[in-house]
Amino acid sequence: MQAQYTPETLEADIQKRWETEKVFKAVENPEQEKFYCLSMFPYPSGRLHMGHVRNYTIGDVISRFQRMQGKNVLQPMGWDAFGLPAENAAIQHNVPPAKWTRENIAYMRNQLKRLGLGYDWEREIATCNRDYYRWEQWLFIRLYQKGMIYKKTSPVNWDPVDQTVLANEQVIDGRGWRSGALVERREIPQWFLKITAYAEELLLDLDGLEGWPDSVKTMQRNWIGRSEGVEIHFKVGDEDLTVFTTRPDTLMGVTYVAIAAEHPLAQQAAQQNPALAAFIEECAHTETAEAAMETMEKRGVATGLTAIHPITGESVPVWVANFVLMGYGSGAVMSVPAHDQRDFEFAQKYNLPIKQVIVRTGEAEIADLTAAMTEKGVLINSGNFNGLSSEQAFNEIAAFLTAQNKGQRRVNYRLRDWGVSRQRYWGCPIPMIECPHCGTVPVPEKDLPVVLPEEVQMAEVGSPLKQDSSFYTVKCPQCGADAKRETDTFDTFMESSWYYARFSSPDCDSAMLDKEKVNYWLPVDQYIGGIEHAILHLLYARFYHRLLRDEGLVQGNEPFKRLLTQGMVIAETFYRDGKNGKNDWINPADVDIERDAKGRVVGAKLKTDGLPVNIGNTEKMSKSKNNGVDPQIMIERYGADTVRLFMMFAAPPEQSLEWSDAGVEGSARFLKRLWRQVVTQIELETPALDVNALGKAEKEVRRQVHEAIVKIGDDIGRRYTFNTAIAAAMELINTLGRAEDSPQMRTVIKEGLEAVVLMLSPIVPHITQALWEILGHDGLVMQQAWLKADPAALTRDSVEVVVQVNGKLRAHLHVANDLDNAAIEHLALNDPHVQRFLEGKTVKKVVVVKGKLVNVVVA
Repeated sequence: MQAQYTPETLEADIQKRWETEKVFKAVENPEQEKFYCLSMFPYPSGRLHMGHVRNYTIGDVISRFQRMQGKNVLQPMGWDAFGLPAENAAIQHNVPPAKWTRENIAYMRNQLKRLGLGYDWEREIATCNRDYYRWEQWLFIRLYQKGMIYKKTSPVNWDPVDQTVLANEQVIDGRGWRSGALVERREIPQWFLKITAYAEELLLDLDGLEGWPDSVKTMQRNWIGRSEGVEIHFKVGDEDLTVFTTRPDTLMGVTYVAIAAEHPLAQQAAQQNPALAAFIEECAHTETAEAAMETMEKRGVATGLTAIHPITGESVPVWVANFVLMGYGSGAVMSVPAHDQRDFEFAQKYNLPIKQVIVRTGEAEIADLTAAMTEKGVLINSGNFNGLSSEQAFNEIAAFLTAQNKGQRRVNYRLRDWGVSRQRYWGCPIPMIECPHCGTVPVPEKDLPVVLPEEVQMAEVGSPLKQDSSFYTVKCPQCGADAKRETDTFDTFMESSWYYARFSSPDCDSAMLDKEKVNYWLPVDQYIGGIEHAILHLLYARFYHRLLRDEGLVQGNEPFKRLLTQGMVIAETFYRDGKNGKNDWINPADVDIERDAKGRVVGAKLKTDGLPVNIGNTEKMSKSKNNGVDPQIMIERYGADTVRLFMMFAAPPEQSLEWSDAGVEGSARFLKRLWRQVVTQIELETPALDVNALGKAEKEVRRQVHEAIVKIGDDIGRRYTFNTAIAAAMELINTLGRAEDSPQMRTVIKEGLEAVVLMLSPIVPHITQALWEILGHDGLVMQQAWLKADPAALTRDSVEVVVQVNGKLRAHLHVANDLDNAAIEHLALNDPHVQRFLEGKTVKKVVVVKGKLVNVVVA
């Protein structure tokens, strides 16, 4: 028996045993209840960070617990391997993205194994592998043939130096994040997936996701953004200019119409208007993000065109405004300055009329508006609609416009179709061909996959696919003429929108999914990931699941039954003032920190020079703030179990976890103490447990053991409050350590230690396996059944009753379990602590709630 706890050798030996015995291999078994636990797979950036460690440890704890409940558990792992960082690294290190990515995968895989995570590695997938993305291409073609996919021009952020499209978050102060070039707004052809065709279903089905956080469901509802309104047609010459509004009650207050710079009417008017042409060119250099549009200065230029109001017949001017985007709705909005603040500010800036048509109930028209009146109310200055409430006017005006063929009711969504094109190299090729004779032609199924060339030389500008004629020059599959392959690649959200399903049958080479296997494992019972994925990834995955369903590949409407969004890992930051006003961030490991009695940082010095450094905020661990902690170093110093224990103990999973070196050291001390306690106990002569021979002290300790079994099982299995489960185990260890020695107490202590080892095994699986063997058991602790509390052990001989006087706590009583109410009342009224508050007063009433409290009412 090993006297000392040595995690470095112990953990390696146990992990080797797991691997040899293939204990985490999942096999479909219709006779056994399944449990599919999935943590969001990582991007192979090169090294794990503590956010990964927390996410994957949570999933592993849940998986191991469910395995001990007798369920058939699937917990797979893979790699979200495509993406821009690999291209940037390839340029920086002069290495192909594929090589960089696969080397990172190999390194990170070993890191995950060092943590003791129970993955079925035989199901591992990497989205950059052709046997994965082949099926993505196959489905894309099927959807194209069904009319679910189309191509159109769309405004994008274009970096003229890098010759690529930028995501909104890659535009910083109007410049490309890498090149620093002024970003242009360009219209380029893009492929779109009709997610809006499922908008209503995606919205309504949120109500059925009972295992999802309300905050996530609210964010998705807001993103889908269902609104009921009226589509209205203004006449501009012989053409209809269509707008959508949720406030048709304000229609009579329209004083101008605003259109996007890319709108055909704007382009037409600019031919005769140099000032307008210059403004449109200026708009081409603005960002397309909604957030940027909200905060930028609202500017515009008159087109010289007028639109005819659909009810009054009056002419209102048409303006080009920089806050209207062609990609949203029709690229035109009706402007009601009196009842919309943006329209109000624009009208004031350009001296446009402001006409109030709504007043609050019981109020008169405001002579001089200083801000828009945005509330609903009663109509004025609206002809036949005067006196109607906003709600009544909605219906009346909608009916009038419909009858006149000048509008109709419509449900609109904030959600836009999913643009899946990226002008990148390192992604899944889009399986389409452009023929000068046949137009757009899908790649024949027999020619799939369209393989991404991996041995490439990355250039500073443009995609290698556009420079590789062997890739883009092809024959048209229909007419045989020279044609060109699509050189855009898929948005990487495409790969992450269906990987959960592919894990069910990763080796299936005859179909996208093996129906029998996928229908056994899906839906995912527990999905785990960061709250930052609440909208895009989770919404796209829900949408993609419906596409798979409608293709007959999966059953059910939803991919994830229950969702846990873990909080961030945060840490202190330190810095010195750098050049150009920027901070030079210093890693906490390089700083000597001075703390006060409460543990707060009050001073810090750089270890290398002993000089002070500035103390920043406690923020999310990140490369930019240089406040990350390398998991590898922590594992080598303390062992994987210590890191896992700290991650689960420091905070509830949904909350942010603040990194603490002292907390890690405390977790290491607890595991050493647990080891010593088991080793010491096993050396004592211990008889078999005889519950009938237990005395009062032994019964009390055994009751605490079985109460802990109930609490820890509930904390891990239902509540996911792993921190309180660990606290309960620590408290039980303290109780066992304080117990007075006797032959029967030793049996209770051994029972308690076995219980702690079993219950902590999902959290610290290596040390508990070793201790399980030290306690005299064969086999793997992870394959044992979860403990069930002995009802007889939970019976108390006495209970604690609180005593209140006029609702205020005044005393605690320990009374026999079978004591009647009259006796409890007598004890309460005669307790010295209670009597002090009864002096000089009359007892009006005594309420006894047996086993809980006594409330004495006095006057």
